[in-house]
Amino acid sequence: MSRTFVITGTDTDIGKTVFAAALTAALDGWYWKPVQAGLADGTDSKTVARIGGVDPARILPEGYRLQLPASPHFAAAQEGVAIEPDDLVIPKVDGPLIIEGAGGALVPVNPLLLFADVFARWALPVIIVASTRLGTINHSLLTIEALRSRGITILGMAFVGPENADSEQTICRVGGVRRLGRLPMIDALSPATLQAAFRIHFDIADFAA
Repeated sequence: MSRTFVITGTDTDIGKTVFAAALTAALDGWYWKPVQAGLADGTDSKTVARIGGVDPARILPEGYRLQLPASPHFAAAQEGVAIEPDDLVIPKVDGPLIIEGAGGALVPVNPLLLFADVFARWALPVIIVASTRLGTINHSLLTIEALRSRGITILGMAFVGPENADSEQTICRVGGVRRLGRLPMIDALSPATLQAAFRIHFDIADFAA
């Protein structure tokens, strides 16, 4: 499968979906959210189409759609749904595919399985998205260790937020991972401003393989 990447984060609400939208648009790719927990305020799939300018025809249907904005294992239990890992089969598409997890790498998919375990089954390169705010060194290094312990290939770190050179450099040096770039905060977020920011702060060649 050509250029398929998994996007995970060090926490929730850190800009993971914004980065996923930017990368999907930059690669003229497809986007897939295997498990969407929380529907009332809109889905990540709709956000990717809206802020990334991604053709809705390239937004694949979620594997599971859960009403409650909570950890997938809890949201599914409240709705009487059993999330089965064998149902999370990577879609076949003609072109690059960006897969976005929910929350962080160690968020439970069901009572016995974490997203990191699913990533290990897929055996795809993972991009870790991290905020630049206080605490990011600890959260990032823990995420790196959790993925590495499962034999998962880490393509690199994508940061979101104001520049924090020391934190970014420390994470990449101690974690032994590549710094892919950093998306700054964008006041007027739109497909044009997001795609322009991605071109300035990231090198598309880093996502060529």
